[in-house]
Parts: sequence; C-alpha cells; structure tokens
Amino acid sequence: MTDKARVRTEAARLLGFFEAHGASVVEADILQPAETLLDLYGEDIRARAFVTQDPVHGEAMLRPDFTVPVVQMHMADGAEPARYAYMGEVFRKQEEATHRASEHFQVGYEVFDRTAPLEADAEVFALIKEVLEPLNLRAATGDMGLLLAAVRGLKTTERRKAALLRHIWRPRRFRALLDRFAGRAALPKGRDALLAQDDPLDTSAPHIGLRSTSEIADRVEALREDAAAAPISAQEVELLDDLLALRETTGHVLEHLRDIAVDMPAIASAVDRLETRAEALAKRGVDIATLDFEGSYGRTSMEYYDGFVFGFYAESRPDLPPVATGGRYDALTRVLGNKNGERRDIPAVGGVIRPELILTLTEEVTP
Repeated sequence: MTDKARVRTEAARLLGFFEAHGASVVEADILQPAETLLDLYGEDIRARAFVTQDPVHGEAMLRPDFTVPVVQMHMADGAEPARYAYMGEVFRKQEEATHRASEHFQVGYEVFDRTAPLEADAEVFALIKEVLEPLNLRAATGDMGLLLAAVRGLKTTERRKAALLRHIWRPRRFRALLDRFAGRAALPKGRDALLAQDDPLDTSAPHIGLRSTSEIADRVEALREDAAAAPISAQEVELLDDLLALRETTGHVLEHLRDIAVDMPAIASAVDRLETRAEALAKRGVDIATLDFEGSYGRTSMEYYDGFVFGFYAESRPDLPPVATGGRYDALTRVLGNKNGERRDIPAVGGVIRPELILTLTEEVTP
C-alpha cells in the first residue's frame, strides 16, 4: 500500500500544476447531504456510497466524488468563466471489486465556460495529458452526446426513449430494454397474463405496497400502451449497435460517423461538435491521428457525463483502474443550478487524477 503522506505530497504537486494554469483552489466537505445524491442518482447510489446518519442534518454520505459539491459551490455564487482545482479523499463501496480501495485521493480540475465549451473540453484533456506525460499512458475518449442524441432520435414512443435514456449508463439493462422494444425479447414473465385481464385491479388480493390504486392503474395503462407500440426498427437497432461498437482513432472515426448520420440524422449535430473538438485538441498539441475513440466509452462512469468523456490507462498494468478520468456534465449544472427559484445552467467539464496510481507506476520504472 502506498504511504498516505507520499500520496498527499504527490496530490499537492498536481494541485499546484492546475493552480499555475489559472485554477482557483477549493475544498468540499467530506460529509455530503444524502438527499442531493439520491435525487440525482436514485437509490442505486446507496450501493456505491457510505451512508451515515447525522443527528442534526439527517442522512449523509461520505463524499463519493467532488464534482457534485463543486458544481453546487459554483452555481451558488461562482463567477463566469471559472476554473477550479481541488484535492482530497473520496469514498466508494467495493462490494464486487474487493481488490480496489474503498477510499482514495483525487486531484481534480473543472472548467465552467459557456463561451467556448468545446475548447474547454480540449483544455481539460490536454492539461491532464501534459501532467501525466512522463507515464506514457494510453488515452481513450468517447462522447456520450452521440449516444444520447441517437436514442432521442429513435422513431418510437417518448416513454420508451425515456426508459432507454435512464439506463444508458447500465449497458446490460439498456440492451435488455432495447431488445424488448425491438421485439427481439419476450415481455417479462407474467406481464402478458396481467395485460390480458380486463381489470387487473378487480381482485380479492389485499392491496399492499406504497403505490395508490390510481398509480397502479396508470402503470397498467402505460404497460398496455407500450405493448401496443410498434417495435423499434431493425435498421435503427443496427445503427445503434454500429455506433456502440465504434473503436477507431479520432482521426478516422469522423468519416464513419458521417456515414451513420446519413441514416440517423439525429446525431449530426453531435458529430459536428466532435469534429470541432478534435480541431481544438489538435491545436493544443494532441495527436488525434493516434487518439483512441470508443463509441461505448463512458457508459459505466458516474451518470452525470453527457458529452465528451476520457480516461488515461497504464497498458502495462491492466489490473489498475484508470489513472485519470473526466468528461462533460452540462446537464448536472442545470439540475443543481436552482438559486432563489431560478433555474440556471452553464456548460462544464472536468477531470480527476489518482495520485497514488502515479506513485505506483513511477515506482515500477524507477531502478
């Protein structure tokens, strides 16, 4: 295990790097109100966060990341544009991946800028790449905006699109829903029998649970509407699969995406943004001819990413998590930007680095 004092020293070095590039250093409380995180992610967050009870403030969680509190801080009284840097520990449950630490240090850099968001994407990526340059890591990128746009453009019901969008960060659940909506998979067991009844509520069984009778009736009606809806076409499913399977360099992926956009015009604007971002990356010295792009990248990250996503990996140590990750989260600022009843939002992008992984990799190459 890497010594915590050394990790803190390395974190301070990284923080100084970002501060030297114009970031204001900020801090966030370790205990975060559970209500905010539950509103954002639902009950699923309980499986990943450490939950505790505060006698005054109620239910709280040990900080699972910095982005949410930094966004709240900015939306409360931040200037525009703004650049922030921070360092400290985050806490995540690791029930399945027991070899990973439940707490680790993060150093982060966040940019809030509505005038040039694509250039901000390139700025954050290029700065993190620069500070990690001695490690010779592989960079992977993606764009959640492409997939979100593709789903929103499907020729199906709004309810189905909403379900797919809700589970876009859960690949297995997303696939199960897509197959069902496309008529490739059967309805869940028992649903056919339920919908075949003239009045499913006409029963002698006791009414238990938290849903009211009217809520149950509305849900049954929604299930009937869904069962009667036409399936998503095989062509649209094929185009989605093609988009998800993309794995090329940024320099070559644009031509492929333009081909997909001919039959899926909903992604055209997202492809334009990707092209402009690639140009901004190239201006900052990033070799887009060798920069990996993956259509599915970012789908298992925190659910607030809705645009550009990236990560840096040590190919010599596939057992290690990414040394750095980040992405764009415009929608999160819209959700958290409620001040005095007024909704505000601002394009935002950021990334975090794991300083203990830098030390691990450095020690491996140091004689």
